[in-house]
Amino acid sequence: MAIATPPTTARTTAAGQVPSPVCPLPWLAAWTLCRREWVRFIRQKNRVFSALGQPIIFWILFSSLVGTSFKWPGNAYEGSYSEYFFPGTLVMILLFTAIFATISVIEDRREGFLQAVLVAPIPRWSMVIGKVLGGTLIAVAHAAVFLLLGFWLGIALNLPIFLIALAYLFIVGMALTALGLAIAWPMQSTQGFHAIMMVFLLPLWLLSGAFFQPSNNWMAWVIALNPLTYCVAMLRRILYWAASADTYEKVTQELPPTWLCATVTLLFLAGTFALAWRVAAVRATRDAI
Repeated sequence: MAIATPPTTARTTAAGQVPSPVCPLPWLAAWTLCRREWVRFIRQKNRVFSALGQPIIFWILFSSLVGTSFKWPGNAYEGSYSEYFFPGTLVMILLFTAIFATISVIEDRREGFLQAVLVAPIPRWSMVIGKVLGGTLIAVAHAAVFLLLGFWLGIALNLPIFLIALAYLFIVGMALTALGLAIAWPMQSTQGFHAIMMVFLLPLWLLSGAFFQPSNNWMAWVIALNPLTYCVAMLRRILYWAASADTYEKVTQELPPTWLCATVTLLFLAGTFALAWRVAAVRATRDAI
């Protein structure tokens, strides 16, 4: 009696050759991780509210507290403190939203998702781009909503300036998200990440000229070495590009030059992204936990 031949497995071709495993494209993996960050964010309604509500509350409270006692740097421009604090609040939205988005790295490691991504046949840089891009788009979306208040403030804001400001916020958001990823990657708990954020990241924003212009003391050197100082200054320049020449001169007379702000911003982005990629590329035992 003839014995039936067992069927071949699905992995065997008609010619009897085993095909090579299908490897996901690096950019497709990056986009998938980016979209996952968005889906997770939208499903957390309280996170959507707090990420936008907290900066608006800060902006209203500080603007009301300082009020008319504020004098614009150089005493040449008679603007309100809410107007001065506006670019700093935008950077604060980017900082907090981007940094909190990177907490998902710690949660992914705890839930086992990060280990599954790390053993996938994709380069580490695609994973870094996916996480950074996801956090950046979330941060820029929040900043865009707040930026609409600029039309109400009386800033000479129009559609081209609005789009240029969004593009610049995207660059700054990329840098801050990459910095948050580099800090969150070696962390084992969200409590430790919050401690680092309060000790390092919050002073990084406070010492950026977002609140007040630096005075001529030792603190001025600290502020001058802070890359966020140039991000806030560049954003302030962009917001007044459509204003009259006299207003633009008065607002920006105490700020660093445009070329210096743009150069520092790009170097800040390159440095933080390289740091995030380097930290994620190093294999450690914590990745297997």
